[in-house]
Amino acid sequence: MSWFHWLLTQWVPSLLLLNVLGRQTGLHVVKAILCSRWGTPSNKGLSQDGDVIIGGLLSLFYIPSAIEQGFTRLPHYKPCNGLDLLTLKYMYAMTFAVDEINRNTTLLPGVKLGYRILDSCSRYPWAMQAALSLVGGDTNSCNLTTSMSQSAAHEQLGETTGGQPVPLLIGASTSSTAIIQSRILGPLSVPIISYLASCPCLSDRLKFPNFFRTIPSDTYQARAIARLAIRFNWTWIGAVIVNNDYGQGAIQTFQKEIRGKGVCLDFIETVHRETIVSDARRAAITIQASTARVILIFCWYTDVKKLFLELAKRNVTDRQFLASEAWSTSSDLLQDLTISEVANGVLGVAIRSSTIPGFENYLKNLHPNHRPNDEFLRYFWEKEFSCSPEATQSHATPSSSYSSSSPEKRSLQKNSLPTCNGTESLEGMQHVLTDTSQLRVAYNVYLAVYAAAHALHSLLSCPNRDSPLRNNSSTCSSAKHVTPIELLQHLNKVNVTTPQGEMFYFQGADIPAMYDLVNWQTTPEGPLKLVLIGRVDEFDLHLNESAIQWSTGSNQVPISVCSESCPPGTRKANRKGEPVCCFDCIPCAEGEISNKTGSLHCERCPSEFWSNANQTACIPRQLDFLSFNETLGITLTTAAVSGAILTTAVFVVFLSYRQTPMVRANNSELSFLLLLSLKLCFLCSLVFIGRPSVWSCQFQQAAFGISFVLSVSCLLVKTIVVLAVFRSARPGAEALMKWFGPGQQRGSVFLFTCIQVIICVIWLSLNPPVPRSDLGFQGSKVTLECAMTSVVGFSLVLGYIGLLACTCLILAFLARKLPDNFNEAKLITFSMLIFCAVWVAFVPAYVSSPGKYVVAVEIFAILASSYGLLFCIFAPKCFIILLRPEKNTKKHLMAR
Repeated sequence: MSWFHWLLTQWVPSLLLLNVLGRQTGLHVVKAILCSRWGTPSNKGLSQDGDVIIGGLLSLFYIPSAIEQGFTRLPHYKPCNGLDLLTLKYMYAMTFAVDEINRNTTLLPGVKLGYRILDSCSRYPWAMQAALSLVGGDTNSCNLTTSMSQSAAHEQLGETTGGQPVPLLIGASTSSTAIIQSRILGPLSVPIISYLASCPCLSDRLKFPNFFRTIPSDTYQARAIARLAIRFNWTWIGAVIVNNDYGQGAIQTFQKEIRGKGVCLDFIETVHRETIVSDARRAAITIQASTARVILIFCWYTDVKKLFLELAKRNVTDRQFLASEAWSTSSDLLQDLTISEVANGVLGVAIRSSTIPGFENYLKNLHPNHRPNDEFLRYFWEKEFSCSPEATQSHATPSSSYSSSSPEKRSLQKNSLPTCNGTESLEGMQHVLTDTSQLRVAYNVYLAVYAAAHALHSLLSCPNRDSPLRNNSSTCSSAKHVTPIELLQHLNKVNVTTPQGEMFYFQGADIPAMYDLVNWQTTPEGPLKLVLIGRVDEFDLHLNESAIQWSTGSNQVPISVCSESCPPGTRKANRKGEPVCCFDCIPCAEGEISNKTGSLHCERCPSEFWSNANQTACIPRQLDFLSFNETLGITLTTAAVSGAILTTAVFVVFLSYRQTPMVRANNSELSFLLLLSLKLCFLCSLVFIGRPSVWSCQFQQAAFGISFVLSVSCLLVKTIVVLAVFRSARPGAEALMKWFGPGQQRGSVFLFTCIQVIICVIWLSLNPPVPRSDLGFQGSKVTLECAMTSVVGFSLVLGYIGLLACTCLILAFLARKLPDNFNEAKLITFSMLIFCAVWVAFVPAYVSSPGKYVVAVEIFAILASSYGLLFCIFAPKCFIILLRPEKNTKKHLMAR
């Protein structure tokens, strides 16, 4: 049965004895239960008398094998004979602070502060027995026969047994100890100030109202490490944690802090103290196989050492480790050359360091001859110098009266060590005990003593203590009668400045969180050194990045990502079933950009802009129009100019042979006028090419509409003339041609053309086409075109041309079978079929064409219909005129 389970089943009922039997007797009964279960604890201690005694509970001695196996798993009978030199320094930080306060004339004036320090041997049950001894005022916590019989009598007389009870306890070096002691001493309202218990759970004032600490909660160091990961863009991290509240709580806080910040955990390996060798091997294999280059470790330094040894065996030296305060300053790891290549570049959070003026000299002046009752110093001296200090018990003073024998002392006496010659001294020695370059936990102990002193000062301060008019009924606490509950109330209000000039106050159980940021760097001698590179001040991170030596040996920040950040021009696309830190980079679509690294989305460019080739910036769209310089423009221009030249050539031929029957037949004036209108049709297409402007947009449509109406009008009149000529040949129709002679023909053409001119004038006057940028077509170019602001006007122009063309087609179709050898109606019919086919096909092509190709389609329709009219009407005539002159006679033309 674990002692935790035993505590729940046996201890809680025993607490009722405190109320039933009274404080002293109840404490004795409870301690009797503890002693019967766990035996006699270590009685080593150190004390100094005073008006007010503060208690100290430290783990000065330890079981050597407990470092490897875990303190709580060992049987209670294992010898406790290893002296922890760092904890010894913590103890002397406490005694130094008490001496310093006693010399201070402003803090606790007229009150002498004393202390009583006991060793718990890093065992929870013995820590509880020692705590109860301090609170109950006993000197022999398991000498039950005597103390039990005396306790009731002394309690009836209002006296205490043995030593003076302490109203406050400085101790609880672990969170588990702090939780147990706070719960047990809570009903007595005894304040506990811990210098090393960092569990976030202890911040709960409802559960632990009597608990205080001078070390920040682990929540803050986990947050600080998370901020480091975010700062250096480490998005792919591995974690190794110890399987207890420390590791689990820290990793939960870390995960909460990185949530939504783009940082992911590749793996979380849990190690156990009992199976650390196999767990360290498993974790090393995971680290080696992982793509994460940054590894976070929340473990005890002995666990980290096992892990580093396994990594060194596998030559894994390219990982960047993030250290928690539990091992970030471990000298054991720093000095181990076998793991130096693995541990090089460690970046960690450490308990903040500070200086204590005069403390170094205080430590160097320690000597057993000056402190005859200091069993801890005597034990250290014997181990360090291999000699026994002179027995000077007769020099004991009342101010340092508490001591007791120990198994260790007796064992050393049996060894008959030689007597020290008196020249042994800590002066000039480089020793871990006298090293005050980086006081961390020792400074926390120092602060705890000052917090207690200021709370006592506040409690004992009576504003009108010396006034003769003071009411005798008013209460002012006496140094001899300080109660824990009174001290607890004033401890909650502590807000002072330390001797180092720092503001010190409690926020509930906690103090403002401050940490050091440290870096492990190589030295020419071989071992690693600890370098201070920054600090954490609650939520602020102050870091000198240039001072960091990374695991790679360079000043370049290591990269630890699952996927490389997406460059500008791409966006992230998460992989299905994988963490958000693992993604693919997808190029942005045309017209969209991303100008930042790691963009989640691509942004669409405004309508006037388009994405560049790399999709990283929006650039203004290039104006696009059908120009004379491009291939399409050159082709259409060539076709138009060629048509105009060809039309001119036909005009010259007709002009040269104007007296021949072929030219004179069917009104030669209409033929010349038709050639002129066709030339205008060819030339008007050139107005559509080039940059659109206000005048060109208006002129091109007017020129197009009028030129084609003029051409179709000439053909229509020609068709009417053909019909009139053959109708007039019938009996009784001789006068028909008198009403449709040359004058009437010219008038008809003029009338038909004037109607189109009127339509164009009205259209262009009311709502003319204007140049406009067409943003609807998605592309890098914006089309500059002539926008038809009035579809009705353009429709009337085309509709009128179509009306004339359809009328001409119908009339020519009716006249196609007239008996002349050369019937021009056939030519007109075929030319009108081509004309109508072109313009019927023009409408859907015009509507569906994008950008500048709308203009190209209209030009093509103009040229195709113009060439159709030119070739269908004039090619047969030119053939006869030039190649068959024998047929260019009236007789031949009139023959049936």
